Amino acid sequence: MKRLILYIIGIVILAGCSTTKHLPEGEILYTGQKPMVVLNRSTTAVGEVAMEEVEAALATAPNNSLLGSSTVRYPFPLGLWIYNGFQKYEKGFGKWIFNRFAATPVLMSSVNPGIRQKAATNLLRDYGYFNGSVSYQTFIDPKDSLKAKLQYTVNMRNPYFIDTVYYRGFSQRTTRIMELGRRHSLISPGEQFNVTDLDGERTRLSTLLRNVGCYYFRPDYLTYQADTTMVPGGHVIMRLIPAPTMPKVAEKSFHVGSRSVYLLGKQGEEPNDSIDYKGLSIHYYDKLRVRPNMLYRWLDYQGYRRKRQVQDSAGISRQRSMQSLYSLYRQTRVQERLANLGIFRYAEMQYVPRDTAFVSDTLDLRVVAALDKPYDAELDFNVTMKSNNQTGPGAAFTVTKNNVFGGGESWNVKVNGSYEWQTGKDRSSLMNSYEMGISTSLMFPRIVFPRMGDREYDFPATTTFRLYMDQMNRAKYYKLLAFGGNATYDFQPKSTSKHSITPFRLTFNVLRDPTDAFRQLQAQNPALYVSLRDQFIPAMEYTYTYDNASLRGKRNPIWWQTTVASAGNVTSAVYRIFGRSFSEKEKKLFGVPFAQFLKLNSEFRYHYKIDKNQMIASRVAGGVIWSYGNMTAAPYTEQFYIGGANSVRAFSARSIGPGGYPPDDEKKYTYINHVGDIRMEANVEYRFRIIGDLHGALFLDAGNVWLMHKDENRPGGELTLRNFPKQIALGTGTGLRYDMDFLVFRLDLGIALHDPYDTGKSGYYNIPKFKDGMAWHFAIGYPF
Repeated sequence: MKRLILYIIGIVILAGCSTTKHLPEGEILYTGQKPMVVLNRSTTAVGEVAMEEVEAALATAPNNSLLGSSTVRYPFPLGLWIYNGFQKYEKGFGKWIFNRFAATPVLMSSVNPGIRQKAATNLLRDYGYFNGSVSYQTFIDPKDSLKAKLQYTVNMRNPYFIDTVYYRGFSQRTTRIMELGRRHSLISPGEQFNVTDLDGERTRLSTLLRNVGCYYFRPDYLTYQADTTMVPGGHVIMRLIPAPTMPKVAEKSFHVGSRSVYLLGKQGEEPNDSIDYKGLSIHYYDKLRVRPNMLYRWLDYQGYRRKRQVQDSAGISRQRSMQSLYSLYRQTRVQERLANLGIFRYAEMQYVPRDTAFVSDTLDLRVVAALDKPYDAELDFNVTMKSNNQTGPGAAFTVTKNNVFGGGESWNVKVNGSYEWQTGKDRSSLMNSYEMGISTSLMFPRIVFPRMGDREYDFPATTTFRLYMDQMNRAKYYKLLAFGGNATYDFQPKSTSKHSITPFRLTFNVLRDPTDAFRQLQAQNPALYVSLRDQFIPAMEYTYTYDNASLRGKRNPIWWQTTVASAGNVTSAVYRIFGRSFSEKEKKLFGVPFAQFLKLNSEFRYHYKIDKNQMIASRVAGGVIWSYGNMTAAPYTEQFYIGGANSVRAFSARSIGPGGYPPDDEKKYTYINHVGDIRMEANVEYRFRIIGDLHGALFLDAGNVWLMHKDENRPGGELTLRNFPKQIALGTGTGLRYDMDFLVFRLDLGIALHDPYDTGKSGYYNIPKFKDGMAWHFAIGYPF
């Protein structure tokens, strides 16, 4: 074995003398690129996108590239050494080494810089840089003439802008529709010419025409003529005309006639039975597993037929049903609804003309679908690192029954458990905890109660009923049992907006097995006990979320979410009807006190993209909870805290606040006290690409929590204007992110700049020891 290892090492060392030993005759080894030279760089948004695509077209990774970089390589080309040392072996161990570890040389002929130069030049033309050019230069390695680098030079020059846009050659109806929709055009006068917007405009016009009946219209039926000679100074006159291949039927409007649904069997069997429901023909195999009224609603929620007033032969006015125009919007909404139900393996909508000569203007709708499996099971294992400094393994098992009542409903049961231990500073194994729970949910793909008529919304809307029970064990401290349920309605009327309404949420917290350590804290801080004791939390909640990241061309997206919750007020109102005052405390529900509070929580995020490799991400968040009436302190689980991997990263979770209240380093459970009624937080992070998928970040975090009212047991915890500036915790830091698109691994080092309490050190930078102001965080995903 030793002899074999020495043999391999010897061959590799000998091969290391040259990485070009076995190159094909006349070939040169490509060793990467020198930094690209960009002349007359355009500063417009279109210009930045153009350069991103040009760089991508020219980039080629050499052998032993560092994370896919075109310019940076590892110093030891092991793959090429093995390629040269083991190429001669045709079988045996040497062939196995070659197949496993050899790297095929990247040749200059395979890079083909001439083709890439032309492709990059065409990209400049596509984005309006008609006078732009791309060239390249080859640099032979002075030590080895069989090695060479490339350097590209891009001269962008001035872009062209759109002067005017005309429509020519279309029917009168088509032209009128296009003109009416001109205000939404993507190629308005004064904008920079670019092919992306031209293609988007063709798609927009095609969609506009298909929404008013032109079923056979396609974007390919539109073409442009560009004239740069009519208007000097870098302007383009655009004419949009029909493509020579456009058929006459493309501009004809069609109506939707009869509708039918074909539900295939489990093995794809063709239907062998049928029924008719309100004009909808339903064909199925053996047994109809979907309620006819639901199929009718899913296909009819946009108003399949309209009514119009007509007069009969006797002159009496009557309502007459008329077929509706075909609409791509309506078709897309139906397809999305069928897909979102989750009960169909596939569902296809077919529009069939009444005759092949297109004499009739009617299309019959035929929906072909197959039901998915009735049961789903999912088992998840994970290792989590949470923002509250808890880490540990967890598992969850979920069983889901689909189409429970034949209307797309789903019912699931989930069992989960996890074990966690503290990872932050001064956290011992005594704080280990575990959590286990069971929950069940019943989701309806519609609004169940109150009933909103027989029609469906033309946007996703669901109703979810949930029951759960969860137990958390804080070792050496307490056990908290929580169980309850809620009803939630979710609406998404636009792709950017989502509304979630929970008119009923009831939680019952039971404090079990309190230890002596807890009783000591209880004596020192009665408000803490009030927040953790047995209590009902009858609440209602509304959440609005705005997210425009999905919009086309949105370079700098924003995300905003606001939640308003109210607890105990309806219950107190019922008591008021029976003569009990709103201000009376210790009213009980089923013999247990109930919480009464109002809570507002809001978060705003803005991402400013500098270029494809740089971004500034920012976040502002705030919240307030006001306890009143029946309870002087909000439930502990509803209060705010600061710090951790997704907050002010220079501090551990629940290690600072409220206000200027200092932590007690001598007590293991001091973190329990660091919660508050008011939260303010701001973060800004500069994100940049280091190389390949490896990214870096520099960040600045600030924030704290405060008490609404003065608490003698937590002095300095209340919010005052006088102390507000010095009670803002401030931290900076740096981090690494490995971004694989679908998964992001994050490592952050937070460095404290200012503690919100008196540390005994004067000045704004009041951290006693630099090392004590450092906090490491490993997490999955970006913090915001």
